[in-house]
Amino acid sequence: MILQFEHKRPPTVTRPSPLASVAAALVHLGKELQQINYRFHTPTPATIELVNSRPGNARARSLVDVFGWNREFNPALIPVAILSAMRDAGMLAESGNGLRSTLRVSSLGEQLYFHSAHPAGQADAGTAPDTVCFGPDTYRFARQLRFCVPALAGRVTRCIDLGCAAGTGAIELAHMCPAASVHAVDTNPVALALTRVNALLANATGVLPEYSHMLANVDGTFDLIVANPACMVDDAALTCRHGGAAVSGAIVNAAIGRLAPGGTLLLYTTPGIVDGVDQFGEEVARRLDRAGFAWSYDEIDPDIRSDELGKPAGAGLDRIAAVWLMATKPTSHHVNW
Repeated sequence: MILQFEHKRPPTVTRPSPLASVAAALVHLGKELQQINYRFHTPTPATIELVNSRPGNARARSLVDVFGWNREFNPALIPVAILSAMRDAGMLAESGNGLRSTLRVSSLGEQLYFHSAHPAGQADAGTAPDTVCFGPDTYRFARQLRFCVPALAGRVTRCIDLGCAAGTGAIELAHMCPAASVHAVDTNPVALALTRVNALLANATGVLPEYSHMLANVDGTFDLIVANPACMVDDAALTCRHGGAAVSGAIVNAAIGRLAPGGTLLLYTTPGIVDGVDQFGEEVARRLDRAGFAWSYDEIDPDIRSDELGKPAGAGLDRIAAVWLMATKPTSHHVNW
């Protein structure tokens, strides 16, 4: 089984490795970066594009430029151990007069996360459906989890991160709910592979990456369901962003049916506001009220992704908000739809 991290045929610079070897090389690389205290807080794709376009920023001058800003680099810039690990993982791609990393590395707290080299929306981004996104929404999601989960952790024995992407939600859950089994599901095989790597790097041994569309391929009920889907219809139809409010609505429906009595859904999403109305929020409120859930719905940032408003998918929107839904199933088994 061969794991490819690029959507195009890889250049001849490095030879693809078997899955286990790739994972081992990536974990080794991550540990090397941890030892030198590598940090990179990933901004929006628009910011990445703008900063990389400034004079003098085309070529990397540091490891942050290589793995964070994803700039072309001279291999002489890279320490031998790090370059060797990149080669073993098949991460070296020819680019202009140098090389470029086929994965990026971002930091969140003390953890490092491997994810796709070209974030959705960047000028030179591909349109691969297997893009694994990481950015400001990831940080907001993790911050909300850290605020809410500790109060729930004592009664959580089985939880799940729906649409795990790079595995951030699952890894956060594993650290906060150490006695629980933590399922991390996605339909993107690259996301599952990187979740496995990132969990190993974070010593999150309870994380179980699994292929599933929503909850279709996993059995049973859950004490806690978390999710960070995009609530926009993406022009490029990238898996990590595409689907609109229908995806977030489907997650709510899945949670209503598959949460254990007293279980909780924690959902971060980004609905479009039209004529001052959050139609997604209003519909979710009706569904949860019918099901007898106790819930709260908070707008935690009123205006994000303003660059999206000029694209076809953002036409007609007043703004895009970041919202946080916390919904708890009644302890009675009876649910009204």
